[in-house]
This record gives sequence, structure tokens and C-alpha cells, in this order.
Amino acid sequence: MEFINTLEQAVYAVMTPISDFIWSYVLFYLLLGAGLVFTVMTRFMQFRMVRQMASLAFDTRTSENGVSSFQALATSLAARVGTGNLAGVAIALWVGGPGAIFWMWMTALVGLATTFVECSLAQVYKIHYADGVYRGGPAYYIERALGQRWMSILFAVFLIIAYGFAFSGAQANTIAKGMQGAFSVPTWITGLVLVVLSAIVIYGGLRSIARVAEKIVPIMAAAYFLVALYILIVNIGQVPDMLALIVKSAFGFGPAIGGAVGYSMKVAMENGIKRGLFSNEAGMGSAPNAAATAEVKHPAAQGLAQAFGVIIDTLIICSCTAVVILLSGVYDTLLANHPGDDSIRGIQLTQDAMADHLGTFGVGFIAIAIFFFAYTSILANFAYSEINLEYLAGKHGKKAVAILRPLVLAMVMIGSVATLSFVWDFADLAMGLMATTNLIAILCLLPIALRVLADYERQKKEGVAEPVFHRSVLKNPDQVEPGIWD
Repeated sequence: MEFINTLEQAVYAVMTPISDFIWSYVLFYLLLGAGLVFTVMTRFMQFRMVRQMASLAFDTRTSENGVSSFQALATSLAARVGTGNLAGVAIALWVGGPGAIFWMWMTALVGLATTFVECSLAQVYKIHYADGVYRGGPAYYIERALGQRWMSILFAVFLIIAYGFAFSGAQANTIAKGMQGAFSVPTWITGLVLVVLSAIVIYGGLRSIARVAEKIVPIMAAAYFLVALYILIVNIGQVPDMLALIVKSAFGFGPAIGGAVGYSMKVAMENGIKRGLFSNEAGMGSAPNAAATAEVKHPAAQGLAQAFGVIIDTLIICSCTAVVILLSGVYDTLLANHPGDDSIRGIQLTQDAMADHLGTFGVGFIAIAIFFFAYTSILANFAYSEINLEYLAGKHGKKAVAILRPLVLAMVMIGSVATLSFVWDFADLAMGLMATTNLIAILCLLPIALRVLADYERQKKEGVAEPVFHRSVLKNPDQVEPGIWD
């Protein structure tokens, strides 16, 4: 045991400085900077094309060659919408104050353009696969468009570590702790139930995951939105003051806050931007894996549909959590009684706020919401891992995935009954490296995404109801797999 503790401390001594440097000094500015570049270069497409985003997002037409546009969006939302929407927003509020919500909104707005770019590229460079569902994502477009297979391999490895194992275990841990706290269910029972439910779906393949996500995600998102809307209506008199507090605090004019007494604009901005980036995953390279599986007539169509997912995830669901907390008496009480306390847990704050509004129903509702949000995240995380493992394994993809399935299920069980702080911290490092690799790639490939967008808009102006893409639009059409965009 002493040897294990020493080894863990040694790993932390190396891992922590690297992770802190990547997130604080590289990725933070790279994500935000790339989003601003994409926003300007696409001529603020997130504002010009929001109606098209909404209409394309809910296209449910399916074909034998892929999943529907909506199923692909639901799969990516399953990974995006998780415990971070409930707990992460609460942490941002506690540490960064109400102004963090304003900067979270601003980050989402630039993230729309980033998501469009990476998901459009995933569509352009997707490939046929034996099971009839397309495969694609950063690993594929980095190799095909940039010709840098070593970067593709690194990205795929980082994603499998972060999403396949660490995040799946962490999501299971959150579910088990939530069910134990709300309904006194032993963590091992929750773990077994999760393993069975997850196995039923992941052994059915990508189509099965897409179908489950298509059903569960909209229902839970709608339920969470309606509960938050009810709370908003009941407390409508407090809403103007709440909005004023958010805006004032964003620019350093708010009161001192709990986790960072001595409020500043910098604290609000940093926490709000980080929460927004972590929540909508714009630029992380995760959503493109789901986007590539869709059957669409033009890559930009799926890029626009996936961009709408940022609106759902951050501007709607994260805002719901903020409304629930800021309109409750719990937030002000904690500020008064625990100034400067860094130990306040995010999910605790959300649960207490919901209970303040709805009593015991609120506690149970949050536990159920966590269960379904995190459960679908486990499924989507596996889908992303499967796509990238198949890329690494090549012709041995089926055998590799057959090994991956029981390993992921074992991680779900371990995560349900264990403390996974080390695994989570390691996942943060892997995700940071993954996102850095992807952002460098899509910045280099931006001209291709702009060409795709221009082709889509040209056809729209010519009166084409549903634009159709041909690879001859590209400067290097031979980089695209034959038969997909012919």
C-alpha cells in the first residue's frame, strides 16, 4: 500500500504541472482564440444561420448508410449533457460568482462556430464501414487532410483514455453517489444495474446507441427545462434583479462571493469561460465523432445541426441550473455562512437549491436527472471510443472492440463503488492533450471548412432547398474516400 501511495504521488508530481500548464496557459486561450477566429472567418454564421441550425438539427430521416442527423446530434448531446451541467455550473457560480454565467453564455456563442468547423470536417472526411454506419472524426480528418498520421494516433489514444475509461468510471461514480444519497441505494447495486443497462446497448453497436440517445436525451432535457421554467415563472419577480446581478458581476461590479472573496472580473471570466468550454466541448474533438455517423447530403448541414447542440447544452440546460440556484435562498445562505469556503461541492449546491424550490421532489428529481444524463454519457463515451479504436486497429477493428466492451463495463462497475479522483485528474490531462491536438488541426484545415460553408450558402442563394455536396468543390478531392461525396 505504501508503494502504491508513493507511486501515485510521483505520478501526480509529474502529471499535475503538465495538466495545469495545458489548461491554464495553452488550452484556455487556444479554445477561446480559435472560436473568435472561426466566428470572424465564417462571417458570424452562428447569428446568421440560427434558423437553419434549428431546422437541420431535428431532421429524423434515416438511411441504410448512416444514422439520422437528429440521432447524431442526440449522441453528441448524450456525451455533452452530463453531470457537468448540474454540478459544473454550480461550481462556476460558487467560485466565479453570478458573472460567470454571463461569460459562459459568451463562450457558447463563439463555440457555435468552432463546433460547425470541426463537425463539417468530420463529415467531409468520413469513411464507409462494414456495419453500414459511417466513421469519422479528428483522427480521420487529421490523417486524410493534413497527412499527419502520428497526430491522428495521439488523438485517438488520448480520447480512448479520457472518454472510454476515465469519464465512464467518473459518470458511474456520480450516478451511484446520487442514488445512494437520494434513495439509500447501495453503490454496488447501482453499479450492477448500470453494467446491465449499458451492456444491452453497447453490444448493439453504434445504431443502438444512437437510437437510445435519440429517445432518452430529449425527454430528460425537456423535463429539466420544464422544471427550471416552472421555478422561473414562480419567482418571476426576482428575475430582473437576477439578470442585473449576472451582468454587473461579469464586469466586476457585483458583491464578494463564496469561493473567491474579493470579487473580480477576472475570476468571473475565467470560471465562466472554463465552464462553457467544458460543457459544450466545442473544439475538444469529441462531437465530430458523432457528427460523422450521420447520413446527410452536405457536410455543412451536419455542422449546423451540431452547432445547435451548443445552444441546447450551454445556453439552455446550463442556464437552467443557474436559474435554479440563483433564484433559491440556498445560494445567499451559503454566501453568508461560508465565505471563502472552497469545499462546497457543485452537486450539493444544485440539489439543495432544487430542494429549496420543490422540497423532497427536487432531491429525487436531481438524482433521476443525474442518472439518465450520466447513463447516456457512458453510452456516447463508448461510441467515441469504439470509433477511435477501430481507426487504430484497422482491419482488426471488430476484435479490438470486442475486447473494449467488457473493459469499459468493468470500469463502470469499478467507478460505481470506488473513489476515482486520480482517474478523473488523469482524464483531464488526456482530454487537454486531445483538445490541443484537435484545435491545431482544425485551425490548419479552416480553409476547407470555409469552402464547404461557401458551397452550401451558394446553393441556398440559388434556391436549392437541400444543398448537395460534391468533392470537386475541394482543392484536393482525392483525400476524400471515393463514393461518399461523388
